[in-house]
Amino acid sequence: MTYYPLEDRLMLAPLDPEVQQRIARLRALGIGTRPDQEFDEFAARLAHITGAPYAMVNFIDDREQYFAGLYTPSSEKTGVALEGAQESVGREMGLDHGFCPHVVVRRKALVLDDVCDYPRFAGNPVIDKLGIRSYLGAPLIDRTGTALGTICVVATEPRPWGRPGLETIKAMAGELTELIHQREQ
Repeated sequence: MTYYPLEDRLMLAPLDPEVQQRIARLRALGIGTRPDQEFDEFAARLAHITGAPYAMVNFIDDREQYFAGLYTPSSEKTGVALEGAQESVGREMGLDHGFCPHVVVRRKALVLDDVCDYPRFAGNPVIDKLGIRSYLGAPLIDRTGTALGTICVVATEPRPWGRPGLETIKAMAGELTELIHQREQ
């Protein structure tokens, strides 16, 4: 895997050989560039099922990640900013932030009970900016084989997701992918 360099930090953003295919597919589906009430509701359900304070439905292009579905504990509302110790993040996040770009490129679920235990991710900006300490995410691979983005949950403390967490996130990714296919029809 090749990484783009970032200032003096770890090389974090993976090179994505399928980005142009993904952009074309997202455009064809009409998703990934604006908030979506159904995706917000899905993110809220995902947060409740996993017990995580934050959940996202995330689509990735060549410049950024876009949270078309977003749930945070701020007043138990969907679609509000991710708030951390030092700043908040709206629906957009750079490719060098977070873990979802890795999930999309790997095309596999990722379970990080404590992100600080993994040298590749320990220097990720979301750890310091938002206080993220655990992550659970799975790719959204549609019927064309394109990895459109991810669903994920994060928490501000280490969390043992284990096999139940992995099975849940993968099943929920399948459910959302099916919802996207239904919309297309």
